[in-house]
Amino acid sequence: MSLSPSLVQKLTEVQAKYKDLEARLADPKVLADHEAFQKTAKEHSDLADLVATFGQYNKMTDDLAENRALMDDSDPEIAELARAEVEAATEELPKIEERLAILLLPKDPLDDKNVFLEIRAGTGGEEAALFAAELLRMYLRFAETLRWKVEIMSQSESATGGLKEVIALITGKGAYSQLKYESGVHRVQRVPVTETQGRIHTSAVTVAVLPEADEVEVDIRPEDLRVDFYRSTGAGGQHVNTTDSAVRLTHLPTGVVVTCQDERSQHKNRAKAMKVLAARLLDAKIQERQREQAAARKSQVGTGDRSERIRTYNYPQNRVTDHRIGLTLYKLELIMNGDLSELLPPLLAYFQAEALQNAQV
Repeated sequence: MSLSPSLVQKLTEVQAKYKDLEARLADPKVLADHEAFQKTAKEHSDLADLVATFGQYNKMTDDLAENRALMDDSDPEIAELARAEVEAATEELPKIEERLAILLLPKDPLDDKNVFLEIRAGTGGEEAALFAAELLRMYLRFAETLRWKVEIMSQSESATGGLKEVIALITGKGAYSQLKYESGVHRVQRVPVTETQGRIHTSAVTVAVLPEADEVEVDIRPEDLRVDFYRSTGAGGQHVNTTDSAVRLTHLPTGVVVTCQDERSQHKNRAKAMKVLAARLLDAKIQERQREQAAARKSQVGTGDRSERIRTYNYPQNRVTDHRIGLTLYKLELIMNGDLSELLPPLLAYFQAEALQNAQV
């Protein structure tokens, strides 16, 4: 591919805007206004990668023109060196052009948001609940490597110490952009500890990644809510509540129900439940918009639909396979310990390429 004159013009304008933002960051008036400084700094940061890549592109095209001229030099050694440089640049330039095209794609406004991670045991009973707990541990370890903050909003344990359901709030830069393709059905194949015959069982766990909603994005009217309070249930002992502190919120127009009983305070449980409810309602709006876009394109690949089987974790083979991109890694132990460095970047690249293709249709 080659950059069109209009695209080069657009990138030149972006470059000029970047320099203007740089100058504004040194302006005493902007420095004195915290809100203006924060906004300008974010705009500047958002354009940095694109501007740096465009600078790399310009340098490479200039060098390419010079080396092409030197290929006819009377000195054979200079001509040969120039020819080698031209070959290398000719191979590298399309990669930079594709990178620029991807960077020019409209940025997902949700990418910088915090996320609610919801994990639920599906088919497989106790084995599914145990794997749900292991998936949570995987994501928590991944979050730890990025110094993200994690708060468990709600959880329901199984009899064997697994998790029937858990909701966690993950707070950190780019949390949604990193985790948004994790939504779907995660399948595990292994011999359960309770299996006496050594047979491999298949269980499933569903994962949902929901962007945290701002008040302006989701308007929840008091009259649209039914609020029920009840007594928390637990394993017994001194921590079981003797008051009706657990909260169940029902959003009447949509039928979405959220419960929270982890806190001993009714007020705290309600606040947590409201956050989760807002995230689910925002997610429903996003899913509807994506369905409309997919229908408009008349093609739907890797939709992120919650019912879609996205990944298989095969313990006997030490294998993890992502079915959307056909990626297989024989590093299950590393991945389950939170090392997603070879799993998430290829997913991002795949969906970026898909977005680029759709933008060109």
